[in-house]
Amino acid sequence: MSKKGRILVAMSGGVDSSVASVLLHEQGYEVIGLTMKTWDYASSGGSSKETGCCSLDSINDARALAVSYGFPHYILDIRQEFGDFVIDDFVNEYLAGRTPNPCVLCNTYIKWEALLKRADQLDCEFIATGHYANIRLQDNGRYVISKGKDQHKDQSYVLWGVSQQNLARTRFPLGNFTKAEIRQMAGDMGQLELANKSESYEICFVPDNDYRSFLRHQVEDLDERIGQGNFILSNGMVVGKHQGYPFYTIGQRKGLGIALGRPMFVTRIFPESNVVMLGTEEELKKESAQVHKLNLIKYEQIMGPLEAVTKIRYKDAGTLSTLSQDNNAMNVDFHHAVSGIAPGQSAVFYEGDDLLGGGFLQ
Repeated sequence: MSKKGRILVAMSGGVDSSVASVLLHEQGYEVIGLTMKTWDYASSGGSSKETGCCSLDSINDARALAVSYGFPHYILDIRQEFGDFVIDDFVNEYLAGRTPNPCVLCNTYIKWEALLKRADQLDCEFIATGHYANIRLQDNGRYVISKGKDQHKDQSYVLWGVSQQNLARTRFPLGNFTKAEIRQMAGDMGQLELANKSESYEICFVPDNDYRSFLRHQVEDLDERIGQGNFILSNGMVVGKHQGYPFYTIGQRKGLGIALGRPMFVTRIFPESNVVMLGTEEELKKESAQVHKLNLIKYEQIMGPLEAVTKIRYKDAGTLSTLSQDNNAMNVDFHHAVSGIAPGQSAVFYEGDDLLGGGFLQ
């Protein structure tokens, strides 16, 4: 075994995880590559060619890179665990009128657990992924995630659920690089096709980015079971018909199929009555939120009110807010009103670049 130790690297076949594995190899780790098969494209109801991290092409790309650098590569089939947890939650959340956060659930409950289980079987001390984030051990004995150097690519938001026990064995080799630098490295390695590989911003099991079609594929007779419902305004006035509440999310403006002479947004969803409330941008704004199912990163608990920046979605710039912890819930008072707080999405708290923790919006 090398002086740095043996490390299991999650390899999707994309440029980020591929360069991460090579960087660790060059740093002196004994690298073992692992590609996780999380879903079958045919079972997702997609209409276009299979692409993304679970396609045969991506698996072959990961294996070819491992072979070229002389380290082992394995494929791990976690389709059942992924489907039983992540996909079932995705469907159930929409049916409950909420907006799910599948990447957070996958990282928290599936990928890290699967990686560490296989790492133990292969006598690996550490695991690594190609996330753009940093990790360090601080004086209070806790492992802290902080934002990656590339602010446009930073992925700390989707990592708030990873436990301290799992962070202790995790490495993020791309944290101090930009995406452009990683693509340049891939080119310098002679991997020009990899360097120019396009990025996917879709949910991995909804590769054509049509979650409505995915829901219809997963839930038999969904349209017949739920049917059309009413669009209403905040005063209760019915202003039109919609296609069924699961097909709408808080903050949605486009695709409503209704014209009221001014921009209107989905402000509330009532699954029990199949009603979707519409309102103005001003009506979409809220000054507070409650977050539950917390996982704190930087501190074991937050004593008393604490000022932090709260992000309510991945691409959100964040809003200055005051946090007050109440057992396993966090009360968030925003310093100015924010739009589009969607139950089921993640709220993530930052102190500077450090990730304080996060939870799910209620």
